[in-house]
Amino acid sequence: MDLGELSHLLAWGATSAYAVALVAFAADLATLADHAAQRRRPAQERVGTFAGVSAGPGVVRPTTDRAAAGGADDARPLPRRAAAIAVSVTTVGLLLHTVSAVLRGLAAGRVPWANMYEFTLVGTLVAVATFLALVRRRDVRFLGTIVLGLTVVALGVALVGFYTPARGVEPALQSPWLVIHVSIATIATGLFTVAFAASTLQLLKDSREQGSSRLAGPRWRALEMLPSVRELEALSFRINAVAFVLWTFTIMAGAIWADHTWGRYWGWDPKEVWSFVVWVVFAAYLHARTTRGWGGRRAAWFVLVGYATVIFNFTVVNLLFQGLHAYSGVS
Repeated sequence: MDLGELSHLLAWGATSAYAVALVAFAADLATLADHAAQRRRPAQERVGTFAGVSAGPGVVRPTTDRAAAGGADDARPLPRRAAAIAVSVTTVGLLLHTVSAVLRGLAAGRVPWANMYEFTLVGTLVAVATFLALVRRRDVRFLGTIVLGLTVVALGVALVGFYTPARGVEPALQSPWLVIHVSIATIATGLFTVAFAASTLQLLKDSREQGSSRLAGPRWRALEMLPSVRELEALSFRINAVAFVLWTFTIMAGAIWADHTWGRYWGWDPKEVWSFVVWVVFAAYLHARTTRGWGGRRAAWFVLVGYATVIFNFTVVNLLFQGLHAYSGVS
């Protein structure tokens, strides 16, 4: 077994670990839902006693987060064994993932992000690493289901559909700018993924608080245990701001590399155009939120549209559009 085959095997191992962690994160959300139901009962009883009537079955009286918590006793930290297991397994997966990427680079004799398989391999690594780094700073384990879900799907598709044996690259890619341009794009994509997860949960939580019938059932009670809509929005904004700066450098580095390779900074190649579309969408999002007062659901939908352009740029443009970046596709 050579280094390339070992890298491939470890990538499968990392995907398997992430799948186990995904199940554990889902179990943690189920635990949060149960806890939300338990803390709501005493709050309803207090409301019924105060009013002199008993709240009938199926009646949910509106309560604030503090009131629903049921007093000081319920303020104690909730033991979340499933979440702890999920984080541990995710860490193991990240170690396997990192070794896989390193071995891929050693097997190819270059940096491991020159085609779609490698870009997915490293991009998902950055997303998971960013998530675990955030977990160390604050309790954002609630993002795990979405981040790990996206990671498992992306790695699975890459391993089955994008995989190619490790080898050298075409002359156009034999440049120091491969290290600079693509690595920055990979990091930015990983950050956009985590921000997307935060905005998705923001929309779901806001919809439940607004009384959406689709999210009113008990299976969505875990949303009540998440940080406030405003906190989720702020988290997404901060991550997107960093990712946007990195994406700006991605386009600048790409333009310089294009001048060195093709003799022009910009040529309206499909990849260049859609990279610019991504930049415009997130620039508009940051501008609207900071200077126009856009917030809440509008800001969250802006993030989701922006992330859709990122995925479109990586998949559809690489696979279906013909251009000078064709060699950055599957092979």
